[in-house]
Amino acid sequence: MRSNRLYLIHYPDGMVYEPVHSADGQYLGTPVYDGSSVVLLVVSFTESVIRIMRFLHQQVEVQEVVRLPLSAVKDCYNLMLHTSPLSLTRQPNDGTFEIIWPEHVRFAINDREALNFRDGDKLYFNVWYEDPDYREETVVRSLHGGTILERLPGDIRIMPNGERWLIK
Repeated sequence: MRSNRLYLIHYPDGMVYEPVHSADGQYLGTPVYDGSSVVLLVVSFTESVIRIMRFLHQQVEVQEVVRLPLSAVKDCYNLMLHTSPLSLTRQPNDGTFEIIWPEHVRFAINDREALNFRDGDKLYFNVWYEDPDYREETVVRSLHGGTILERLPGDIRIMPNGERWLIK
């Protein structure tokens, strides 16, 4: 299996970085921005490990945040990073949601739900409906067990300045 490649291009100077070089049997996930650094998901099938790496572009340095055994997940379908706090999640097509790291949480969700963000012990999921008109809803779930705490019409978006807007 050939690896995908990841290039980060700093704006406005156009400096190009390849913080993790491609290798056969490796998958690079979608990066996230956490604090003042870019965080990368690197899965090595040949080494049977999942790595979360922090790229510090000022120092042109990559630091390993955590290394997990590949056996920590059933498979890598919809394996992704989220921030606030930095978390590794998995949302397979079997009606479950999992946080793999930094803690382990697993519970059932609707097949149209997708994690939007976390605030303490609350997880905010976006849900979409087509019944027959398209609409969106925010479902707030407890981190512990996934109990639904609240439903809000619309989708909550976090703006670059940290403000949260409910878009209806």
